[in-house]
Amino acid sequence: MAALPLTRRSIFAQAWPIMVGQASVPLVGIVDATVIGRTGDAAALAGVALGATIVNLLFWSFGFLRMGTTGLVAQADGRADDWEVRALLLRSLALGAGFGFLLLALQWPLSKLAFALLSGGEAVTGEAGAYVAARFWGAPAALSVFAINGWLLGLGRTRTALALQILLNAVNIGLDVALVWGLGLGAAGVGAGTAGAEGTAALAGLILCLRFSGLDLRAMLAPASRKAVFAWDAMRRLMAVNGDIMIRTIALLFLFAWFANAGARLGTAPLAANHVLLQFVSVAAFILDAFAFTAESRIGNAVGLGSRAQFMRAIRLTGEFSALGGALLALAFWTAGPGAIALITTDPAVRNIAEAFLPFVVAIPLIGMPSWLLDGIFIGATRGRALRNAALLSTGLYLALDLVLRGDHSLGGNGGVWTAFLMSYVFRAGALALYFPGLLRSLKGESALDRRGAAD
Repeated sequence: MAALPLTRRSIFAQAWPIMVGQASVPLVGIVDATVIGRTGDAAALAGVALGATIVNLLFWSFGFLRMGTTGLVAQADGRADDWEVRALLLRSLALGAGFGFLLLALQWPLSKLAFALLSGGEAVTGEAGAYVAARFWGAPAALSVFAINGWLLGLGRTRTALALQILLNAVNIGLDVALVWGLGLGAAGVGAGTAGAEGTAALAGLILCLRFSGLDLRAMLAPASRKAVFAWDAMRRLMAVNGDIMIRTIALLFLFAWFANAGARLGTAPLAANHVLLQFVSVAAFILDAFAFTAESRIGNAVGLGSRAQFMRAIRLTGEFSALGGALLALAFWTAGPGAIALITTDPAVRNIAEAFLPFVVAIPLIGMPSWLLDGIFIGATRGRALRNAALLSTGLYLALDLVLRGDHSLGGNGGVWTAFLMSYVFRAGALALYFPGLLRSLKGESALDRRGAAD
C-alpha cells in the first residue's frame, strides 16, 4: 500500500508548491485588473469583473474534473492500483475535453442567458461580452487543465502542478500586457490572453503526465485496453462521484455571481471596488487551499488504506497550518491592503469604496479557513453528497440573509452585501461539520497499517 508520510515537514513539503502556484492564480486576476485599471477606464474594469464572474460560473461548474479526480486518484494510489491511476487520467481528460468543446459550441446561448441574469449597464456589458467571447475559445484546454491538476494533486506531485501553474500564469500575464497595452484590445485582450495561456498549459501538462505515469498511450488506447479504460461502469462511477461535486460547485459559483451582481445593482464604482477586494479574497482562498488540497490527497490516501489513524493525523496537521496561514493573511491584508488597492486602480471613487470595506476582507481568512479545510477533507474522502448538501444549504442561507439586508442602506448599501458574503463561510463550515461524525464512523475499523504502527 502506498502510505504517504504524515509529518509536519512532509505536509509542508507537499503544500508549499501548491501555495506558490495557487498564490499566483489570483496574481493573474490582479494583473488583469491592473492592466485595465491603469487605463483609467472604470467601465472596462467593471466589464472584466462581470465577464470573469460569468466565465468562472460556467467553467468552474466543471471544477469536479479537478476535485473528483484528486480524491479518486489518491484512493487508487492508497490501494497501490497503478493501472487505475493511469486509467483515471485518460477518463478525466476525455471528460474535460468533451465538456470544453460542448461549452464552445453553446457559447452564444450561454452568454445571452448569463447577461440576461447579470446586469451591469450598456457600457459594462459591452466590455464584458468581448471578454467572455475571447475566453470561450480556451474552454477545452481550461477543462483539460482541471483534470490534469486533479490527477497530479491526487498523487502528491505538487511541484509538477506548480510548474504548470507558473507556465500558465507567465504566458497569461505576458499576453495580457501585449494585447491590452501593446495592441489596445481592452477587455477582449485580457480574455484572449487567458485562453492562449490555458492552451499552452494543457499541452505541457499532457506531456508531463504521460512522462511521469509511464503510460503507454498507444497501448492504453488499443481496442482491448480502451474498452476497459472507458468501460461504462468505470465512467459511471466517475460521474456519480463528480455529479454531486458539480452541483456543489455550481451552488458556490452562483453565490459568488450573486455577490457580484449585488455590487452591480449599486453602480459601476461599487462593482469595480468589490472586484478589487475580491482579488484579496482570491489570494486568501488560493493560499489556504494549499493545505486543503494537501488534505485531499492525504485523506484520500488514508481512506484507500482504511486507516483511521492516518485520517485523523492528516486533519490535525493540515488544520494547524491552515489556522496559522489564516492569521498571517489577515495581518497582511490589514497592513498592506490600502497600498495594494492604490496600486490596482487609479479611480478615486473605486479606491475610496474599496478602502472602506477592507475590514471585511481582513476577516475572511480567519472566518473562511474552516470551510476551505473541510472542503478538502470531504473531497479527499469523495463524500460528494455531503459536499452537495452543505453547499446548497449554505447558499440558500446566504441568499436569504442578503435579501434581508438589502434594505440596510448603511455604507451605501454595500455593508449588507459584504455582511451576507462573510456569513456564507460560516454557513458552509457549519453545514459540513454536521456530516463529520458520519465520516469518522465510516473509518472506525483499524487498518493493517494502524496495527503495525501500534506494534512498533
